[in-house]
Amino acid sequence: MTQDKSMSRRNFLKTSAAATAGATAAIGAPAVIASNNSFKWRMQTHWPTGTWYYEAVFQELANRVYEATDGELEIETHRPGSVVSTGDTLRAVRRGTLDSAFTWPSYWIGEIPVAGHLNGNLATFESHEEMHFFFYEMGALDVIREAYANHGVYQVGPWSSGGIAIYAREPIQSVSDFEGFNIRSTGTAARVFQRMGAAPVAIDGGELYQALQTGVADGVHWGGVAAGWGMNLQEVNSYIMQPDLVSHTNGEVIVNMNKWNELGEDHKRVMHDAIRATSADSSAKFRHQDFQLMQEFVDEYDGEIIHMDDEVISEMRRHTMDVVDEVSEDDPEYSGRVGDILHEFMELTGKL
Repeated sequence: MTQDKSMSRRNFLKTSAAATAGATAAIGAPAVIASNNSFKWRMQTHWPTGTWYYEAVFQELANRVYEATDGELEIETHRPGSVVSTGDTLRAVRRGTLDSAFTWPSYWIGEIPVAGHLNGNLATFESHEEMHFFFYEMGALDVIREAYANHGVYQVGPWSSGGIAIYAREPIQSVSDFEGFNIRSTGTAARVFQRMGAAPVAIDGGELYQALQTGVADGVHWGGVAAGWGMNLQEVNSYIMQPDLVSHTNGEVIVNMNKWNELGEDHKRVMHDAIRATSADSSAKFRHQDFQLMQEFVDEYDGEIIHMDDEVISEMRRHTMDVVDEVSEDDPEYSGRVGDILHEFMELTGKL
């Protein structure tokens, strides 16, 4: 490659900073130092191939890193189950069976309870900026990284997959509508739904379509409207609930700790900035498509957009903080510290 590597990466860092709308401090940073080392990682995702976001977000992250490092860090992308099962991803990264993963934190909150905070809590973040300043400026991500390090894994950071929208066979508009509602959910969100009277059911992503089609679930959530659309959920339900239950729910990129430590500071910087830029890009892509697809849902599928009562979000927020406090008591070293930061965040932003 004829382009100077240091200059190429410096330009990347500036671009990444702009993409996150000033959320990073990359602008004006010293130029990174070119390295003679080359690395190739196998990174598996939980996102099915064939979904638009597999290419537009996951594969694009790999492209971004490859180009920014002039090919010195190559990420080989793998579909779900191609190397290990999705549920075994954390252990596979720890053991080195996988070098890294682009995945979903709620799968291992039993092992790392604070991962639920990384995923996001219902009725908390109202913008991408709020989500990022909670993790980066208020220090929540630092605590979460400590917890992951105990499992031999480096937590690179969160990436937004948009909000959480419910696709349903029956409408939910008021708090009372949650009573007895069978909803596919995971992690701490499932505990919040249960407190609201719903009956959470655990269903793998690949089975959501059939669950709605057969009535095993009255409603499901798989990210926001666009993410659920990528799973063809619009074909087997009549209603989409708005507003989103949280504006940003997050995936994560994790790396085997030994693999992470092999990188120089220049490559680490590229990875950190790539995740933040990916999060901003992903957020914009998902939300743009959310609005387009809701209109298509009404026009082409005779569906209905249901706007839930304000009381639904208020009650959800109250139950969310109760669940956060319960998790904090069970895991004071990590979840407790992040829970304290979340209380501070909620007061700072006027939500409590």
